[in-house]
Amino acid sequence: MSAHAVVRQVLPVPADVAFDVVHDYADRLRWDTLLREAFTVGGAPPARGVEAVCRARWTLGGLTFRTRYVTFRPPNLAAVTLTSRSPFFAGWAASMRHRDLDGGRSEVVYTLTFTGAPAPLRRPVEAVALRVFRWETGRRLRALAGYLEGSAAGAAGRVPAR
Repeated sequence: MSAHAVVRQVLPVPADVAFDVVHDYADRLRWDTLLREAFTVGGAPPARGVEAVCRARWTLGGLTFRTRYVTFRPPNLAAVTLTSRSPFFAGWAASMRHRDLDGGRSEVVYTLTFTGAPAPLRRPVEAVALRVFRWETGRRLRALAGYLEGSAAGAAGRVPAR
């Protein structure tokens, strides 16, 4: 059995702009409420097969996730799977789909699937983790929308200058 969650957020910029901001690891910590560190291995640009490391804030457990992009199709879809070992997850994968809406806006749909671990504690781990992931993902995507609204990306319809 696996846990599954879908979280949606309307963003104030087109899908291509939102996609680029989400996968810009140099600027990720400006909006991402979950992370204290995020980077791609070797500084590689995000692409299929590239690994990324994301470290949660200490207040959110401080867990480190190493993931690999299994799909990377700008400006609409990116998906990752967990490659590092985790005491709480036997398997973990997520995707972000972007689609344009009217008026220069877009929608991002974050889909998460995971299997809790260890096996004897699977159900309680999944129940707790699902609540936390839904809450934090909603919080992260609202923060992304706010960042895009207040940044050069929102004002000019492009990725903020570094």
